[in-house]
Amino acid sequence: MEERKEVVSMEEANGENGEGINKYACGCVDVASMISIIFGYDTGVMSGAMIFIKEDLKVNDTQISVLAGILNVCALVGSLAAERTSDFLGRRYTIVLAFIMFLVGSVLMGYAPNYPILLTGRCAAGVGVGYALMIAPVYTAEISSPKSRGFITSLPELGISTGILTGYLANYFMAALPLKLGWRLMLGIAVVPSLSLAICILKMPESPRWLVMQGRLGEAKRILLKVSNSKEEAQIRFRDIKLVAGIDEDCNEDSVKPPTSTNGGGMWKELLLRPTPTVRWMLLATIGIHFFEHATGIEAVMLFSPRILKKAGVTSKDKLLLGTIGVGLTKLTFMASMLLMDRVGRRPLLLTSTAGMIAALTGLGIGLTNVENAKEKSLWALGLCFVSTYTFVAFFNIGVAPVTWVYPAEIFPLKLRAQGASIGMVVNRGTKAAISISFIPIYKAITIGGSFFMFAGISVVAWFFFYFLLPETKGKHLEEMEELFTRGSRSNKSKNVGVEILLKGSNA
Repeated sequence: MEERKEVVSMEEANGENGEGINKYACGCVDVASMISIIFGYDTGVMSGAMIFIKEDLKVNDTQISVLAGILNVCALVGSLAAERTSDFLGRRYTIVLAFIMFLVGSVLMGYAPNYPILLTGRCAAGVGVGYALMIAPVYTAEISSPKSRGFITSLPELGISTGILTGYLANYFMAALPLKLGWRLMLGIAVVPSLSLAICILKMPESPRWLVMQGRLGEAKRILLKVSNSKEEAQIRFRDIKLVAGIDEDCNEDSVKPPTSTNGGGMWKELLLRPTPTVRWMLLATIGIHFFEHATGIEAVMLFSPRILKKAGVTSKDKLLLGTIGVGLTKLTFMASMLLMDRVGRRPLLLTSTAGMIAALTGLGIGLTNVENAKEKSLWALGLCFVSTYTFVAFFNIGVAPVTWVYPAEIFPLKLRAQGASIGMVVNRGTKAAISISFIPIYKAITIGGSFFMFAGISVVAWFFFYFLLPETKGKHLEEMEELFTRGSRSNKSKNVGVEILLKGSNA
């Protein structure tokens, strides 16, 4: 505790609280986040491409559901493999591998003469997505300063939003191409950025925290000097990382023996089989926020927005695709809230976002139910569906979307960070895959309006989960998170009254 107070006071004395964003660190994160733009593009373009794929390849609704969800199923494999790869090869080369896998998938989807080849390409892209979505937030959290970590770590979500809008625009403008060419070009064009960015990433620095875990102290210190706002900040961060890694803080060697096993062996036991109460709380928070991000229905809206708008009464293909562009534009516009994350904090954005989603999902359920039961076209219900859809996307991107990227990447101890992020991404992709594959069968079983009432109910549960189990992490060093998540900590005791009950229950 005394050591931490000394570090904090040193930081304040050097004026680090007032420093801005380090441009070099932000540039590195921008390049790493480009895979998110490509992934977002794939999500957006697939929502429209499925209309043309169904017509060209003569596939049924079940095959379309599998095509939509298989990417996320394969992303589970990528997320699990990325944990071991990132600890063994490093964060940077894992990102390169993600780009290569996505490139292979894009080639196959762009070529696809039949459904099996298309599905294979989708699977390859999914593995790349799993790698990217696990490692990108870990890399950005480890390279950024505590005062700007919220904004910088949420950049991948901004990339996804940008990519989704680009995909919707591609749908609209390529819809006029011949049927056999149009959807293949939509999916295959992602080859170009994937190849160029895989080369660019090789010029990025490695994560200084990973280098310390490898005993490569000299390299880590040089990189910290580049990604910090001052020499004093770099020294403080370097000292903190060495302490957490179990290296003497006064060690000035360029290379030392790695303090612990760095290949992930034994870490899984510490995370899953014998976790401390602190780690168990971190794991619960990570699993919960990743689960609720997609269980609240965003995938249904983003991937199946043409179907939703068609159910609401829009029949023209051009109008359907224009409607999806509006969804993508709304998603991108409200990502501006990520600028507030390091000022307002994670919790206020998360709770406000979820409350707005509950209201919007309820409105969408009412509108779609009225449209389905009305004997003639209901303009007010159609308007309510449009307003509710855009409102839902807006509130989702105010808090849930960016915070889900930031929160799990910053709370785990250094030695468990890759494993913790991997578990979170497995839950994230698994939930997303489940919603993608099951949405059509669900709305056919309980009506499309009923499905959004279901998502509203899940959102209510999410709000209470966030309120009781997610403490504020704004401005905290990554090395301070264990204290923050320690049961009985004075800063958390009043905000997280539900934690005691849950942790005691899990120990029983």
